[in-house]
Amino acid sequence: MKRILSIAVAMASAQMASSASAQEDRMEHVLVTTPIQRREADTALPVTILTGEDLRRAAATTIGETLGNRAGIANATFGPGVGRPVIRGQQGPRAITLQNNILSADVSSFSPDHSVTVEALLADSVEVLRGPSTLLYGGGAIGGVVNVIDNRIPREAIDGIEGAVEYRYDEASDMDAGVGRLEGGNGKFSFHLSGTTRETDDLDIPGFAIDEQAVEEQEELLGGHDEGEHDEEETENTDGFIANTDSETDVINAGFSFHFGEGSFAGFSVSHLESEYGLPPGAHAHHEHEDEHEEEHDEDHEEEEEVVRLDMEQTRYDAMLHLQNPTEWAEAVRGFLTYTDYSHDELEGSEVGTQFNRETWETRLELVHGAFLGDHGVIGLQARADEFEAVGEEGYVPRTDSTELGLFVLEDWHRGDWIYEVGARVDYVERDPDTVASSEEDFTAFSLSGSALWQINDTWQAGIALSRSERAPSTEELFSNVEATNEEELVTHPATGAIEIGDTDLDEEVSLNFDISLHWHGERSWAELSVFYNSFEDYIFLLNSGEEVDETPVYLYEQDDAEFYGVELESSFHIMDIGPGSVDLGVRGDVISGEFDDAGDVPRLPPVRVGGQLSWSGENFHTYVSVLNAADQDDPGDFETETDGWTRWDIGADYRFQVADSSEAQLFVKWKNIGDDQIRLSTSFLRNFAPEAGESIEAGVRFIF
Repeated sequence: MKRILSIAVAMASAQMASSASAQEDRMEHVLVTTPIQRREADTALPVTILTGEDLRRAAATTIGETLGNRAGIANATFGPGVGRPVIRGQQGPRAITLQNNILSADVSSFSPDHSVTVEALLADSVEVLRGPSTLLYGGGAIGGVVNVIDNRIPREAIDGIEGAVEYRYDEASDMDAGVGRLEGGNGKFSFHLSGTTRETDDLDIPGFAIDEQAVEEQEELLGGHDEGEHDEEETENTDGFIANTDSETDVINAGFSFHFGEGSFAGFSVSHLESEYGLPPGAHAHHEHEDEHEEEHDEDHEEEEEVVRLDMEQTRYDAMLHLQNPTEWAEAVRGFLTYTDYSHDELEGSEVGTQFNRETWETRLELVHGAFLGDHGVIGLQARADEFEAVGEEGYVPRTDSTELGLFVLEDWHRGDWIYEVGARVDYVERDPDTVASSEEDFTAFSLSGSALWQINDTWQAGIALSRSERAPSTEELFSNVEATNEEELVTHPATGAIEIGDTDLDEEVSLNFDISLHWHGERSWAELSVFYNSFEDYIFLLNSGEEVDETPVYLYEQDDAEFYGVELESSFHIMDIGPGSVDLGVRGDVISGEFDDAGDVPRLPPVRVGGQLSWSGENFHTYVSVLNAADQDDPGDFETETDGWTRWDIGADYRFQVADSSEAQLFVKWKNIGDDQIRLSTSFLRNFAPEAGESIEAGVRFIF
């Protein structure tokens, strides 16, 4: 703890900065993720916001890469086709991703090789609530929430026609990406069309893809083959690129809304996504039990199975109703209804190895009121019905129907220089597997929170937040391999290369959370420092049992108490004005530790990171140089290998110019990972097989009309 506090003091004493316009955007941005509409400056919640030019510069092919260098947020990759956000060390079912306040409803939380079906390139803004957000979005948000917000249902009336088109190219992946958006209306009726198409090739990297020494060390830690028994027919290593990492993605969104009264509207949208991407060699471990049928497979078929690709498709329908001031006692009523149909095939060569299907209905109703229990408040209802199945040779979880119902209330009070907020939520969760091997499991989870925000003076704020959160076990934690009656029937989870066995006796996971923050906002500068501590009771995790079945390690879903603590810094400081522009310096960083009571360090945590950016911003021209340094992760957890530190330098610039009276163009270029550093992310299951991209140029043009 002393180490963390000393790092926090060092980071807080550094010079930090960004532009005045970025500061104004942050302060004035109204949070969509919180039902009580408020600016970032009016909440004690730790919030990260990307919007406007900041978002367009950071936007990448995955939401994890888009957010991965922000304080308190990291990226967990499984090759370049997958990038999932890690919030304060939590990922999977504890860090949920929303699309316009409703669950993205993919299967990214079920396995680290499944991508998140949201597109940062199409977003208007991205809001991240760091820390537990269970009061707003249920037990799955025990680690945090990422809300990707676009305008597929126009929230404000549009009069006329407007739009934008963009093309960008990236050298490392040979990416060609096109983005388009068209909106229009007559002041009462508004429509929205948007889409993106993207193709990439195998990713270029510095050096070899597979860290063979680390892989051997991992096998020894997992109790793998002895040296004399080691299979010489290993996955072929590649030099300078990662094989089978090409991808193709197409997304189209269409929506409309009718506007009536002041601020009220009703709308509907439909979106369709198709994506195919390859997984790096070694990503899927096939530990199949040999029988007479398998012995008859020829060599060509075995080689074909080594190439694994995911073919994904999702169609989503959204309806939304927003009533502004419908009665004297109601400030707003918001209703959401979403149906999502998701499926993906895991292709082994030309054959479908496993098919994942998920159908989700979700509805959400929020009633925002004036003075009642507090000065402002919201009473809400959230319901979700979910059907999930995994069919095929790697289907290790039975078909399961889940039902979730949540009721919540959140109230705040304004007293002089203080804003107080308290809330409560109860969730009922039912998971019903379609198997005689297990009966229906149900859980009731309670969550409470309280916070206080003190406006010390015109420039300083201090906030404190306390909460108790509960999370029901997920489908895979309960029912993985529950149908197996003997060792021969156990199914390997290819993404982890292990046999995972669920436990239907798991209890709710309980987290006690403490968060304290200090904000300084000057005229053209700002700094935010957060310290958090989370104590978990019955934290659910995979424990290596020490047993093997046909040389495949067996992992058990177990529960143990755990604690996480860390420090986060985001900041910006105006240095000087040079010519028509502003010179700004920014520093950000974070550090997190996590330990189990009995099972050692929590695996796959981000390392200590410190970064900075120096930029010059004029009316039409912006340029910057940035650096991010990650220390060694030498506390990798039991049966995990350490990860070397790295330093990444980037340079970028963009230039806007008028094309006609009502249109403009923008040229942009980035030189990424200038030092061609080999970057392996400690948060990734696949860090020993697939490093991040090497030195690369990304460039593009955007036309706005």
